[in-house]
Amino acid sequence: MAKLKSPSELETLRSSIIQKRDPNKPCITICNGTGCQSYGGKALTESFRNEIKKQNLESKVDIRVTGCHGFCERGPLVIIKPTEILYQRVRIKDVPEIVSETAVNNKVIERMLYTDKASNQKIASEKDVPFYKLQKRLIFGNNGLIDPTSIEDYLAVGGYTALTKAIKMTPENVIEEVKKSGLRGRGGAGFPTGSKWESTRNAEGDVKYVICNADEGDPGAFMDRSLAEGNPHSVLEGMVIGAYAIGSHEGFIYIRNEYPLAVRNMTTAIEQAEANGLLGDNILGSGFSFKIKIKRGGGAFVCGESTALMASLEGRVGEPRAKYIHTSEQGLWGKPSNLNNVETWANIPLIISKGADWYSQIGTTGSKGTKIFALTGNITNSGLVEVPMGIKLREIIFDIGGGIPKGRKFKAVQTGGPSGGMLPENMLDLSVDFDELTKAGSMMGSGGMIVMDEKTCMVDMARYYTTFLEGESCGKCVPCREGLRQMKYILDGITQGRGKEGDIELLEELCATLLDASLCQLGQSAPNPVLSSIKYFRDEYEAHIKEKKCPSGVCKIG
Repeated sequence: MAKLKSPSELETLRSSIIQKRDPNKPCITICNGTGCQSYGGKALTESFRNEIKKQNLESKVDIRVTGCHGFCERGPLVIIKPTEILYQRVRIKDVPEIVSETAVNNKVIERMLYTDKASNQKIASEKDVPFYKLQKRLIFGNNGLIDPTSIEDYLAVGGYTALTKAIKMTPENVIEEVKKSGLRGRGGAGFPTGSKWESTRNAEGDVKYVICNADEGDPGAFMDRSLAEGNPHSVLEGMVIGAYAIGSHEGFIYIRNEYPLAVRNMTTAIEQAEANGLLGDNILGSGFSFKIKIKRGGGAFVCGESTALMASLEGRVGEPRAKYIHTSEQGLWGKPSNLNNVETWANIPLIISKGADWYSQIGTTGSKGTKIFALTGNITNSGLVEVPMGIKLREIIFDIGGGIPKGRKFKAVQTGGPSGGMLPENMLDLSVDFDELTKAGSMMGSGGMIVMDEKTCMVDMARYYTTFLEGESCGKCVPCREGLRQMKYILDGITQGRGKEGDIELLEELCATLLDASLCQLGQSAPNPVLSSIKYFRDEYEAHIKEKKCPSGVCKIG
């Protein structure tokens, strides 16, 4: 494809792509996200290709290799279109039958269908599976429809429509639309996205940077990875729109080196966008130019913090700085810089194409839109779920997640990753949004959600997260460096039977110091697991200390 020189040329190309595609032609879509690849997704894909060739069906059946579909517990996933039949845990031995029976003759193979435990019925269609039925997959939904390495697939589902709309607007109007949508950053802090863009645009200086945080250091979190792997063009489109609004001509994607598939697919997407005139010089003949480079991160959790990330981008040690100077004024190389995470950028095309009024109808008063969560831990249906803000914890865990396996009881859920709080059973009807989670002593974070059952020791969990954070602290400020070290020492003692009277109060005192005096959000949020576990499960601490007993039988005391 030649470089596109105008929005009309883009629409002509899109129409041509759509016209060439037969919506009624059978297409076997195979998940090849990192999770499904670990189950053998690549070999499964090759087997499907060989089988179609063997049965002389190349002209009759298509294959589409997609990113993560979200239902990671059941991978590898295969969906037959246009019938939308979902097969789970597919193996190579199943391939010939799927091709000959389902793709060709529309016959359903029951053994590979999802079984609803409540009704004991087999469910054939993806949209009817409870895990998917109760979600609202606005951002994540296209993952199952497109090949992430194909810009044609992205264009066919409406990709870059928002960009053509944005470049016909003034930058100020684009920012106003994002502000009106109510979008808050999905990276953890929940700062209003439009206000951040406006501050960066209004900052003095001709050189401004736009940055995508794809570092995602939370244990058990893989939302950003799956978006970057499965729909990289949505992130690029959001960044180009943001750069146009802010007045930036150079951007960076800071991505974990441990995400090789995301790096590869994002690199391919950048090359494709540049080749088609959607990135680079004079985008779509608008006179606006913007280029993006990929920078691989070294896996430091603290580099999820904006100033530490920018220091790493500059080639320095990833250490945060005090926030009295905002990055919107002096960020990367001292220039005004705007940082948002992968999910935030992926929301932008949706807001611009459908409008702020439409978007702001989703969610709660203070938390608009949907949020993708990585649902893991002691849960029947683990995976990625996208739900509207304001949904109850109970709905996510029991209705979508399928509840606790092995007949065990729910005990707690931690939201917000290692810096989040642990919430007990009596808070299952809490609304999941930025403000309500913060009030409860937890946080939204980037979207980690870890479920714990009755066999989990809450003191041991607090020790685990404190140990992780102590190891990831950059050590620049004393409260975080020494405070976490002492908290870990006390928690180690409690879980090993060396706890003593006053330890709980000392932990609370150390937490207060970290909250008040830490330099960055890592230290300021690090007390959440300890404080929430003391608040809601104080009896477990007291049993460890006074009775030298772990009620859950996890800690080896005595």
